[in-house]
Amino acid sequence: MPLSLLELFPASLRDRLERLPETLLLSLEEIRVREERPLEIGYGGGASFVGPDGSICTDSASAYRPSREDCRALLERVTNHSLYAVEEELRRGYVTVPGGHRIGLAGRTVLEGGHVRHLRDVSSFNIRIARARKGCAATLLPELLDPVARTVRHTLIVSAPQQGKTTLLRDLARSISAGEWHHPQASRWGGRKVGIVDERSEIAACDRGIPAFDLGPRTDVLDACPKAEGLMMLVRSMSPEVVVADEIGRPEDAYALREALHAGVRVVATAHAIDLRDVFARPVLAELAADGMFGAYVLLSRSGGIVRHRVVGAEEAEAEARKSAGCRSVPVIRSPNEGGARHA
Repeated sequence: MPLSLLELFPASLRDRLERLPETLLLSLEEIRVREERPLEIGYGGGASFVGPDGSICTDSASAYRPSREDCRALLERVTNHSLYAVEEELRRGYVTVPGGHRIGLAGRTVLEGGHVRHLRDVSSFNIRIARARKGCAATLLPELLDPVARTVRHTLIVSAPQQGKTTLLRDLARSISAGEWHHPQASRWGGRKVGIVDERSEIAACDRGIPAFDLGPRTDVLDACPKAEGLMMLVRSMSPEVVVADEIGRPEDAYALREALHAGVRVVATAHAIDLRDVFARPVLAELAADGMFGAYVLLSRSGGIVRHRVVGAEEAEAEARKSAGCRSVPVIRSPNEGGARHA
């Protein structure tokens, strides 16, 4: 676990986490702190509880139970002692801290006009640890290339949560920016200008606008910016050749992606879905697929600590969706013209 993140915890929690085996600390993926409930950690696709002495235990009854004071102290540190300064993040249910680590929050909601204004009485924290895995996209990127246009195809990366979408997206952006295509046919292509809309500050982990992660030499980042607005800002102001966005799914996201496509910009994005059937069950994603938005779908799966990928083309995606859905109607996917206009 990064030292800077460990220092975020109050002493009562930090002391116990520091006693964990070093190999486990290096592989930690999330830490779940729940008031008066067992302290839990996730690593390598598994999970365990943490005992009062920092030992690993499978029995929740033997685990350390963070107190109300533990949780209050953690919230103070997470919000840098100013709930007002992170009111917008609290309304969305998470705060991103330096390093790109996202901390999910749960507690009592405060409503205004029937909508969530912010959270109070926060009693649950999910600390998700962000790590760069340089080179993790090396085997995938060659399968996403468009040899005619000498760039990447419009791509949607799909998986359930915590399967490595953001980590993979980060390394794809770095590789495309650096021109590390990992294919002999692309050895002289060079890098492409990449624009990243980092709505949750997880992809780049910017500190005062400067990415903490290596995103390549030709990458520009709009940090903490809504995806739909940010995509259009990048296209207008930074002339990217490839735009990158995490977790699309809202109607305004779809509009912005279409605008980027018609401007001749390639799109690489992620979305939460278990499989292609889930993609076609989500109205916004189904509409984009029916419009021929994506030339490639990347399906991620995880077994233990190993993440595997499978690349599916647009026509194969339609066939697979029909097969998985039986006789249920699915959108007709038109073959995308990667330059921006659809084929007749």
